Amino acid sequence: MRILLVRLRPIGDVVFTTPLLSALRRHYPDAHLTYAVEPDAAPIVEGNPHINELIVVPRRRGWSRIADDIAVARRLARGRYDIAIDLHGGPRSAWFTWGSRARRRIGYTISGRSWMYTDAVPRSRQLTPRHSVMNQWDLIAPLGIPPLDPAQDPVQMLADVQASRRIDTQLTGSGVGPANRLIVIHVSASTRFKRWPEESFVSLVVGLVRRDGSRRVFLTSGPSDADAARRISDAAGRQLGPLANALVESRALQLNELRSLIARASLFIGGDSGPLHIAATTSVPIVELLGPTLAERSSPWRDPRWFSEIVDPGELPCRPCHQRVCVPGDFRCLTSIGPERVIAAAERALRAPPNPDVTPAANTRRIPVVH
Repeated sequence: MRILLVRLRPIGDVVFTTPLLSALRRHYPDAHLTYAVEPDAAPIVEGNPHINELIVVPRRRGWSRIADDIAVARRLARGRYDIAIDLHGGPRSAWFTWGSRARRRIGYTISGRSWMYTDAVPRSRQLTPRHSVMNQWDLIAPLGIPPLDPAQDPVQMLADVQASRRIDTQLTGSGVGPANRLIVIHVSASTRFKRWPEESFVSLVVGLVRRDGSRRVFLTSGPSDADAARRISDAAGRQLGPLANALVESRALQLNELRSLIARASLFIGGDSGPLHIAATTSVPIVELLGPTLAERSSPWRDPRWFSEIVDPGELPCRPCHQRVCVPGDFRCLTSIGPERVIAAAERALRAPPNPDVTPAANTRRIPVVH
């Protein structure tokens, strides 16, 4: 049995496909699993123990992309796959799935593309309170694979030994030692609809450090706003004064370095973004900030023994939304989340040691909303 999986960008959605890999391997223990992915997200599945072959699809533009797509489709056709699964649903991934000439091709029912599949699966409505991992599971359900469970099939990303060494060297050089509890906070998002206000991040950082001066805070930001971490660090440093040494100088990180950094931390705080779902591949406590997104859709998908807490605005008439236009115009789903609520969640996370005997309900929390 030869199985092809195609999932092109973004990073968080590639993380969400990794539970399918363990489920497929369990169902087809002797299968040859190939995963096709674009370069930015390749580190997430690189070295995954359930994958036999990783194909990194170039992401160029113009005529170069056309040439790349023809070459990739020809390579996939030579793979003689029995099953090809389009985990993305975009035009390019549909083309690769069809071009593989697999006898069975599975993808979502999408106007203009369903003809490329032998099995077209109805796509769950985008805003339904259902986890993204389960939306992906719909595509392997036709193979007789039962629903996924985060305890058995958590999101996965292999630890990179060399990346871990680089992170340890950086932290040691920044004065972060065994006595310091490291807090990683991701402060950017690819869309305005998921960005908590910078002044709120500043208040969060200042509040956490003032409560314990031995803590160290590492701020990260992605390519959508690479300077966000520096701006927030500078503003927090001015308020902290002598305690500003608690802020670890941040730098651009590769994905495997980001995972290594988070795995080294005592706490991760961030919104619904790729870094948060990378954090879910570790056992580090997580505090997630959710604005327009529902917790049922984007909560950390991992073993419920590990502490996770959701901070969200509660019920709003406009929530969830399609994230195209803010109808009220004030992004109230994010601006209504005060720093004090996030600080309280962070303190609970820092006090909560991993407990293998807790139940999922006891270890995954949502802060009560106070209006």
